[in-house]
Amino acid sequence: MSIWYAILLGILQGATEFLPVSSSGHLVLLPHIFSWPDPGLALDTVLHLGTILAVVIYFWKDLWRIALAVLGSLQKRSLADPDARLGWYLAAATIPGALGGLLLEDYFESLFGAPKAVAGFLLVTAALLLVSEYARRKKELALTEMSWGHALLIGIAQMLAIAPGLSRSGSTIAAGMLLGYRREESARFSFLLSVPIILGSGGYQLLKLATGEGGGAPLLFSLAGLVAAALTGFAAISGLLYLIRRQSLWPFAVYCALLGTLVLTGLVG
Repeated sequence: MSIWYAILLGILQGATEFLPVSSSGHLVLLPHIFSWPDPGLALDTVLHLGTILAVVIYFWKDLWRIALAVLGSLQKRSLADPDARLGWYLAAATIPGALGGLLLEDYFESLFGAPKAVAGFLLVTAALLLVSEYARRKKELALTEMSWGHALLIGIAQMLAIAPGLSRSGSTIAAGMLLGYRREESARFSFLLSVPIILGSGGYQLLKLATGEGGGAPLLFSLAGLVAAALTGFAAISGLLYLIRRQSLWPFAVYCALLGTLVLTGLVG
């Protein structure tokens, strides 16, 4: 493995984790198409830590304010503060994904060796993005109007995105839009929601490494991949939030549909 391969995977992870195109799908399909070597669990874990670093740095003010508000709500036993409510809604939305990861891990892991299944899920991602844009309401909601039911429904969308090829950000943004929230608000909730789920996934991978699974990765390669994932992830978050203020998610839907179709038809891979 070369350091450039670690950087390439970091760029791929950082970009596709937050853009609605499925990071897991790309990490299955591109190595399959180009016959790249398996990066191993250790480097994969480091790349996930890089994406966490990106979202924490970008949203650190929001996360700090939400954390303080949640602690305050416990002391006051009140959810009057909108930031406290948002924090608890994020916690509620995390539950389905955590349960799905524990209960369905073996099934979805088997799909990582099935590129055509991944391509099929990319088509589902494309359909979700298109439907969410088509079904947008004229009067859209803000996150301050969120309910427990809506938080759980977005959490269920995140749980289903355990399947490789079904974009986590795409599914949660689409779910938010279908529930009536503004595109930008849906994306913000999706990015904040990524913190606990990626932390949980990364922690689980670290636990596997501690028990001897997956082997190791050279320190320099790991650092290069982490920095690449963090920088690219930060740019992807900033770029997507800028983009969706001005135009729809259609370009991402077209991209997912095109890549999925090319793999399913055997034109690539």
